[in-house]
Amino acid sequence: MIPETLNPLNYFTSLVPDLMPVATVPIIILICLLFLIWNHEETSSIPGPGYCMGIGPLISHGRFLWMGVGNACNYYNKTYGEFVRVWISGEETFIISKSSSVFHVMKHWNYVSRFGSKLGLQCIGMYENGIIFNNNPAHWKEIRPFFTKALSGPGLVRMIAICVESTIVHLDKLEEVTTEVGNVNVLNLMRRIMLDTSNKLFLGVPLDESAIVLKIQNYFDAWQALLLKPDIFFKISWLCKKYEEAAKDLKGAMEILIEQKRQKLSSVEKLDEHVDFASQLIFAQNRGDLTAENVNQCVLEMMIAAPDTLSVTLFFMLILIAEHPTVEEMMMREIETVMGDRDVQSDDMPNLKIVENFIYESMRYQPVVDLIMRKALQDDVIDGYPVKKGTNIILNIGRMHKLEFFPKPNEFSLENFEKNVPSRYFQPFGFGPRGCVGKFIAMVMMKAILVTLLRRCRVQTMKGRGLNNIQKNNDLSMHPIERQPLLEMVFTPRSPDKNQSD
Repeated sequence: MIPETLNPLNYFTSLVPDLMPVATVPIIILICLLFLIWNHEETSSIPGPGYCMGIGPLISHGRFLWMGVGNACNYYNKTYGEFVRVWISGEETFIISKSSSVFHVMKHWNYVSRFGSKLGLQCIGMYENGIIFNNNPAHWKEIRPFFTKALSGPGLVRMIAICVESTIVHLDKLEEVTTEVGNVNVLNLMRRIMLDTSNKLFLGVPLDESAIVLKIQNYFDAWQALLLKPDIFFKISWLCKKYEEAAKDLKGAMEILIEQKRQKLSSVEKLDEHVDFASQLIFAQNRGDLTAENVNQCVLEMMIAAPDTLSVTLFFMLILIAEHPTVEEMMMREIETVMGDRDVQSDDMPNLKIVENFIYESMRYQPVVDLIMRKALQDDVIDGYPVKKGTNIILNIGRMHKLEFFPKPNEFSLENFEKNVPSRYFQPFGFGPRGCVGKFIAMVMMKAILVTLLRRCRVQTMKGRGLNNIQKNNDLSMHPIERQPLLEMVFTPRSPDKNQSD
């Protein structure tokens, strides 16, 4: 028998009211112990919000859904530092904006997988399919060579002439994207040019530009909205119906275009003249290497890539040109020196250094794709922090580009690229095994379109309608909020005998 004075249970029961049953006290003690153990197990050396019995993961996932991925990442990095632990769908997620850590993730095969809602990716056709968000590394490796071949070599050279021709054609019919008061809907113009160039190089069938551009916009909205949604969202049909219809609408349109391509290939006499990206995929399907679903999704992703991101990137660039006339003058002098009166050619590309630095600085200062999403396939250690297999990784490269190395990180200035920038500090396209497969052709397209447009037009924003005045949504990528007059610009034809700014 334990003496009453030494019995701890007697001590605790003396602290509670007489009306409380004695059996309740051990239960309370047990709950407290479980609470301490639970929180102790979830204690992490990595900065970030606390677990707090599962409330922390709910709040952090909710913040991503409420603020958007990009805004939430910036919030957490600003609040807790450049290496932060949060949760998405209950899964541990690291948000990283430190250059050494970002470099580590990009260069290792351990991080070639993506993450996102399975049901959301299935809805838009990207779950274990295509190349952009394919989270099946083995299948991704089989698909990637088709994109690599199409986006390099002869295709890279051909794209220059295609971009020049498409830009000229669309400028000649500028009235199609001009408002009643004479302002140009620049985003619509850029999307049409990008879709046209992509179609001519990768698919090669007639299409309705206006209709497909709209379908691509709706598809992107669905992709962005569904990427991180919890599973319960998809059980409420009226919530996800419009997104399902948007994805189905574009996929249906692409299936029709691909079928037109099949018929074209079956009827041509000289097949070599019609071999392109879509053709190679169709041939692979005929051999049994790919399914029809693989072919459709790959063509869809190739056709949306430029209208989705490069069009917005060029839009931001034109705004910056209008806001910085000195930069415009520097670019026009270089264009005149390198090319004279002719249009840009492949040999000119390496000599357009000012134009190239302008493109880099624009992408650094006002990025469109400012984050990269990966998943750890093995246990690892990054800058001393343990990373478990299955951990989600978000590389906040937009923030990284304004933290290290650059002399004027928070200003738009070509001085930021006067000296050679080490790759670890500037990665707008990523690098390593899962770097952007189209980064070289993207640079060629942006140079060709910018130079061709600037040789023919001067661009101006309306008074008080600069980059900082434009409302933007920073979610899966940085996009201006549509349907605002601030997106319109004024295009003034340049004098044929004088390409430089006045």
